[in-house]
Amino acid sequence: MKLNVIIPVYNEEGNIKLLHKKLSDALIEIEYELIFVNDGSADNTSKRLKDIYNEDQKHVRVINFSRNFGKDAAMYAGLTHTNAEYSVIIDGDCQQNPKYILQMLKYLEQNKDIDQVAMVNKERKKESFLNKFLKKSFYKFMNIISDTKFVIGASDFRMFRENVVSGIISLGENNRFSKGIFSWVGFNTYYMEYEVEERNSGKTNFNLFKQFKYAFNGIINFSVKPLRIATVIGFISSFGAFIYLIIILIETLITGIAVPGYASLISIMLFLGGMQLIAIGILGEYVSKTYLETKKRPVYVAKNKLGFNEDIL
Repeated sequence: MKLNVIIPVYNEEGNIKLLHKKLSDALIEIEYELIFVNDGSADNTSKRLKDIYNEDQKHVRVINFSRNFGKDAAMYAGLTHTNAEYSVIIDGDCQQNPKYILQMLKYLEQNKDIDQVAMVNKERKKESFLNKFLKKSFYKFMNIISDTKFVIGASDFRMFRENVVSGIISLGENNRFSKGIFSWVGFNTYYMEYEVEERNSGKTNFNLFKQFKYAFNGIINFSVKPLRIATVIGFISSFGAFIYLIIILIETLITGIAVPGYASLISIMLFLGGMQLIAIGILGEYVSKTYLETKKRPVYVAKNKLGFNEDIL
């Protein structure tokens, strides 16, 4: 098999039919399979996928999750079912034009020393200033606190050789942050710019709250520096409190002046108490991740699959 196209979908009933046609038209001269991973959609995505499979059993494969496990789990599921020389991930919302798949494939065919091609978002005209600012800030912050380097705007829309896929799926961790994993496994990566198109139907499920949650998980999964920062702040706070204590003692014992200090004392107590709670919260996040990993739960649970041979399952 030349190419496997992995398509994570969640509530995309209005887009997958069009996406299937676009992919079929673009890849007509290539030996390919489309692996749709339905991430527990609550709409009619499952029914639409079954219809597409019945119409094109030669090229379409479907994995239906038992519930929503997240895009990272869906990408992992697709990668574990690939059997091609090249594998590419594309979103199911029609915002990533399949023509770029041909460009990535051509580049890898012509450059044998490159192992994966990652598409980098050009700035979206309709994207808010706040969104752009937060995204850039996240990537810059991650590059400061993490040993794994992140390219600003690099997306999950990327193509891998077989050796890269093997490296990615060898990491069986449950708490997956794919952008970090794609960088952490190494290999030679070429970054290619692409233009994001408008959605054909529906609206994005990746709202601002989910973006914050995803970013926070990325920080916890790929850096221990928040723990070190909490430790440093603890030392600085303790040192400052010690200096303040000496000042109070000198002022009381030598000058004999009573120190009112009620407001400052309360402020310091609240500050130190807040810092302690933050430090405990950061520690709790790392402990919870460790706890979940020790359970050895699967990354996802499949409800059913269409088009896969038993030896692949």
